[in-house]
Amino acid sequence: MTDTLIAAAAAEPGDSSWTRREIAQQPATLRATQKLLSDARGEIEAFLAPLLARPELRVVLTGAGTSAFIGECLAPWLSRALGRPVEAIATTDIVGAPDLHLRADAPTLLVSFGRSGSSPESVAAVELVDRRVAEAHHLIVTCNAEGELARRGGARTHVIVLPEATHDRSFAMTSSFTAMTLAALSALGGIAAMDARIEAIAAGVQDMLARAEPVAAALAGRGFDRVVYLGSGVFSGLAREAALKLMELSDGAVVTAFDSALGFRHGPKTIITDRTLAVVFVANDPLTRRYDLDIVAELRADARAGEVAVISARDDAGATIALAGMADSPDADLLFPYIVPAQLFALHVSLALGLTPDQPNASGTVNRVVQGVRIHADEA
Repeated sequence: MTDTLIAAAAAEPGDSSWTRREIAQQPATLRATQKLLSDARGEIEAFLAPLLARPELRVVLTGAGTSAFIGECLAPWLSRALGRPVEAIATTDIVGAPDLHLRADAPTLLVSFGRSGSSPESVAAVELVDRRVAEAHHLIVTCNAEGELARRGGARTHVIVLPEATHDRSFAMTSSFTAMTLAALSALGGIAAMDARIEAIAAGVQDMLARAEPVAAALAGRGFDRVVYLGSGVFSGLAREAALKLMELSDGAVVTAFDSALGFRHGPKTIITDRTLAVVFVANDPLTRRYDLDIVAELRADARAGEVAVISARDDAGATIALAGMADSPDADLLFPYIVPAQLFALHVSLALGLTPDQPNASGTVNRVVQGVRIHADEA
């Protein structure tokens, strides 16, 4: 599977970096991820169905960095889909202040996301929950069969190891982000339901790869020194992930920010200058969409930003990139194609700055798998 996916990505234009290949392979890795879940549907549902039938169960989505933002994207959507609160709490928050985030008397399903599955906080968060919560269950979603999380077992743990190709070799997480997001949306929201939607999602990502490539390259060539991503609803977490991608791949050379369409006016709008690129992810949800389009119109009328780029699934919003074939798709499904322009833009900025996208941090102070974290003994 890995060789097939990499071969499919190798024909993409531009550089030959792993970052480029892993962005390009996402239609294939998304299909492969859903097939894996569909094949394992019986086991996954046997583990999750009894837990999700319990109204007192606490569901927490966790991870660090990009893996944490998966939870931020999905928690609001899954809360509505499941008819119960679903929380997104980063492993870094759980480990740093467990007293604030864990409840000993609340049965808890911890859904852990990890590309490597071996980051210190990811392992420590699982161990903390086991120690501090009387009844803890774990759904682990990881891209690395050899990681520490993948090796965990027990009656209260179910591990989903995604296809090997999703274990991105590059510094920045790209196909690993979309694959783990899809896996969680499918497993928790309904594998059969996702079986019916995966082709539209994968086709949407393929369409976006083609549409976004020239736009991303052109924008990267304009030398913006500030970029802000705006997204509401499920796209609030996506805006944060998009901002991180650019920060990582530019090695911090470009100042990045993120906010919601409504929140942006409350101070953060001061980031706008003639050297600022503002990118708005426009929702399909009718109400959310109106607020998104309001901020687009306002920013364009202000005429202060260097550029206002609009990513939409419809071609009626002055869209910079109008995705084809998903005008009626739920916003959760748009997460996958919408992140592609941000990934490609970050890649092109990295190249324009003369950096190596697979390892943009030349100083070595930031690593693909986090290092230098000392886990302190908790007092519980």
